[in-house]
Amino acid sequence: MMNAYGVIYAMVGLGVAFAAVTLIAAKLLRPRVEYARKLTTYECGMPAVGTTEVKLNIRFYVFALLFVLFDVETLFVYPWAVTARALGPIAIAEMGIFLVILFLGLAYAWAKGALQWE
Repeated sequence: MMNAYGVIYAMVGLGVAFAAVTLIAAKLLRPRVEYARKLTTYECGMPAVGTTEVKLNIRFYVFALLFVLFDVETLFVYPWAVTARALGPIAIAEMGIFLVILFLGLAYAWAKGALQWE
């Protein structure tokens, strides 16, 4: 039993060692040319004018969150649909309830205007 865990520990150790060696090698081999323009916030050479904060509309985040939510739920429904016959009628009823709740969430988001880009 410990042999299986030994392989896992060895792979984790190799991964950590590879990351450490790579970072140390990059630090030792990189060029060390530092000058004032490179140390500025923007390396384009133009001085920053005004604030750097950009105010984004919250709707973009809500839309992305809804996409991820419904995408994950679709990934949940697919394996269930493949084995639906073997699960029986109780599983079909449970999935029906789940899909109704999911549809109500979509209807609520639609009614609140979360799916509009305007």
